[in-house]
Amino acid sequence: MIVVGGEALVDLVPVMADDGAPALRPALGGGPFNAAIAAARLGARTGFLSRISTDGFGDSLVARLRAEGVDLGLLQRGDELTTLAVADTSDPGAVQYGFYVDGTADRLITDPGALPDEVRAVVFGTVSMVLEPGASVYDAVLAREAAAGRVTVVDPNIRAALVDDPAAYRARFAERLAHTTIVKASIDDIAWLTDRPEASTFDDVAPTLLAWVDAGVEAVVVTLGGDGIAAITPAGVVRVPGVAAEVVDTIGAGDTVVGAVVARLDLEHDLTVAGIASMSADAWADVLGFAAKAAAVTVSRPGADPPRAAQM
Repeated sequence: MIVVGGEALVDLVPVMADDGAPALRPALGGGPFNAAIAAARLGARTGFLSRISTDGFGDSLVARLRAEGVDLGLLQRGDELTTLAVADTSDPGAVQYGFYVDGTADRLITDPGALPDEVRAVVFGTVSMVLEPGASVYDAVLAREAAAGRVTVVDPNIRAALVDDPAAYRARFAERLAHTTIVKASIDDIAWLTDRPEASTFDDVAPTLLAWVDAGVEAVVVTLGGDGIAAITPAGVVRVPGVAAEVVDTIGAGDTVVGAVVARLDLEHDLTVAGIASMSADAWADVLGFAAKAAAVTVSRPGADPPRAAQM
């Protein structure tokens, strides 16, 4: 089983009401929530580790996970409110968010202890890796599961508005690398993490990715928008082109890549640290191409709506 840990929240997405007035439509989301659903829809047995509110939004989040076949054995519930994220979709290619997070349920998760033996990989990212006290809990799980020999995946998915101390967060991310098998990041994520706002291409960030590999990461997967996906892997640099799609919005595209990568590794390759270390360039091209195709489906429809296996 693949366990995805992190927040489940509600995106408030701008829409036009029937009377022509601006309105906000609630949409279930959160990077880890979306990644878990993507992996489950693509056929991987997937579990979710989080704390979700018992309010109406929380009930809807749990119902969606259950309907998608995500295992809820590690899920915690609390009477705190659900985190809200207000989406700014004025630029469909670069959605921005404002957050309401004070005292919300997902940041108050408690340590679940050692995960079940059936777990093959754990995935973390986004808001949950920033907000305390939950961030420290997820860091403890990340380190413990890495020490147990499981595949660990981190998607920083930077939300700069939530980071009070960028230098401290960058140092913390660097510490996580020693416990991480795969990093998935966008160019914007990497530019922020290295405090190099001018970085805009894969070539610009490649030296940073090599440093991450030297720090212990087996592979770094980099999303390039419409230009596809590239990765620095044990087999060298592997790059696949983007899949043509009419972009409706990009909400959930990166999360879909995370879910698709771990699902493909699990179902078609070898989702172990040793297996990932020994993958060929052709095998990585298969994984990245699958993820690019999945992301193209997601951006072609509104909201975070990853494809199912039959649509691939």
